Amino acid sequence: MSDLIRVEPDVEQPSIVTVTLNRPAKLNALTRGMWRELGATIARLSADAAIRCIVLRGAGEKAFSPGNDIAEFSTDRSTKAQAIGYGHDMHVTAQALADCRHPLVAQIHGLCVGGGLEIAALCDIRICGTSSRFGAPINKLGLVMAYAEMAPLVRLVGPAVALEILLEGRVFDAQEAKDKGLVTRIVADDQVAAEARLAAMRIAEGAPLVARWHKQFARRLMDPRPLTDAERDACFDCFDTEDFRIGYQAFLAKMKPQFVGR
Repeated sequence: MSDLIRVEPDVEQPSIVTVTLNRPAKLNALTRGMWRELGATIARLSADAAIRCIVLRGAGEKAFSPGNDIAEFSTDRSTKAQAIGYGHDMHVTAQALADCRHPLVAQIHGLCVGGGLEIAALCDIRICGTSSRFGAPINKLGLVMAYAEMAPLVRLVGPAVALEILLEGRVFDAQEAKDKGLVTRIVADDQVAAEARLAAMRIAEGAPLVARWHKQFARRLMDPRPLTDAERDACFDCFDTEDFRIGYQAFLAKMKPQFVGR
């Protein structure tokens, strides 16, 4: 693994891990190798039961990511055949983010456009600063957002808003992003990191199995197929967990629960 995708456990709460797109000199523009490494990293962390929350951010405070590095277009995406291969790597990573069983918190500083916006849209909570900017001005590149890339955006904001973003290609401010449903929370620029960590701490203090079930249920509810009896029954599996007993006993004792993930 290179240093372009950095993984750092929280010093005080190791169950929180920060994954950083680490290319600040290029505003964290994504290369094909970074897409591959990000996907592999998220898949590996998702399999780790000790993790309770992943914070995803860009290095520095100028940008989350402006999307793909345009310099690679002439070498890695200059033909349809090349673009299909490149797109495959992007879509594998998007699927890894979508399938991640741990809550994902996007810590957004500065610019978040194109592929950066696609990544943020796959996170569960998105926290940005007042000066953050968003958009997908790919119409100016003669470039489409493929189905696998557009789907998370459409699920997040709906087709009408997604089309507005893509057809106009504007870059807009944080308040408009929140109005559109792209952003969960806006804070002062110098408070983004602290607020993202607070969100991660709140998640980590909760029952991890419950967080994973809620993510699973939310994904399933986006599927139009009727729920099966087995799926409805699974909603009550939590009552057989050790964490449920820890939780209600701590509540009755007016103590803070210490969940164990079982």
